[in-house]
Amino acid sequence: MFAVYAKAPNPENPLDSLVVGERPEPEVPEGWVRVAVKAASLNMHDLWTLRGVGIKPEQFPMILGCDGAGVLDDGTEVVLHSVVNAPGWQGDDTLDPKRTLLTEKHQGTFADYVIVPARNAVPKPAELSFTEAATMGTAWLTAYRMLFVKSGLRPGQTMLVQGASGGVSTALVQLGRAAGYRVWVTGRTEEKRALAEQLGAHQSFESGARLPERVDAVFETVGKATWSHSVKSLKPGGIIVVSGSTSGPDAHAELQRVFFLQLRIAGSTMGTRDELTDLLDYVRLSGIRPQVGAELPFADAVTGFQQMLDGETAGKTVFVA
Repeated sequence: MFAVYAKAPNPENPLDSLVVGERPEPEVPEGWVRVAVKAASLNMHDLWTLRGVGIKPEQFPMILGCDGAGVLDDGTEVVLHSVVNAPGWQGDDTLDPKRTLLTEKHQGTFADYVIVPARNAVPKPAELSFTEAATMGTAWLTAYRMLFVKSGLRPGQTMLVQGASGGVSTALVQLGRAAGYRVWVTGRTEEKRALAEQLGAHQSFESGARLPERVDAVFETVGKATWSHSVKSLKPGGIIVVSGSTSGPDAHAELQRVFFLQLRIAGSTMGTRDELTDLLDYVRLSGIRPQVGAELPFADAVTGFQQMLDGETAGKTVFVA
């Protein structure tokens, strides 16, 4: 079958390991289902896989793609939940010490077919296109959990999103605006800040700019480049919710400010299947739709990967069959 895959880990030049070609069609074990992929979205996790982060060398070649949407053999339209739990796990999907994401142990979604545990195939709302649904399982689910499960924010309070144009960031802006928060955003360029305001941000600022006042919560996916600004932007008792560190993990901790102002730092990773179903209902009921910056055929996957590597995204990049 057609597939977009990583042939080997390549920390220095990840795109040199990207192959658009053919892979064996998967067999379907008991308790799993086969999904004909109609659309799948690109995530930073796919670049980390190409670099060999979170995956053992012997697991290559690995079909890329953490999430997507498609059709079961019986015709049911589904959205994929990307967190694969150990057999018998009970409780929060994200706390299972043996959990994996698609592309870490199991082959991913950038292919004609993908297999997943039956519980990981969630019914797709008819109101969402396959392209829109393909963004939900990773970026939008991550944003939903950060905002509604981890932050403790109340409508009317102020949130700051660091980075204006990535998939999680644009989701945070849209979800936050729809839920009644005051949404502020930072961005490196005028174009990225304009996009954030178009999606619902009340104000946007240059990266590192002094804000008009301190905020109740900061949402971090950038890491080293923005961490100090995040800490300095919080009200006493405020919270930083962090789900990524695309600019590097080794930020200065600012511990004196953390303890003196009693700041809180909460880590957040992906979300649960139940949270995904709630997110799909929320998007359906609210009428908001994800910002898709580029929709490309799978055959043009290299273009999408290069744009992400260069930081030229404006929302989600989605590959379509």
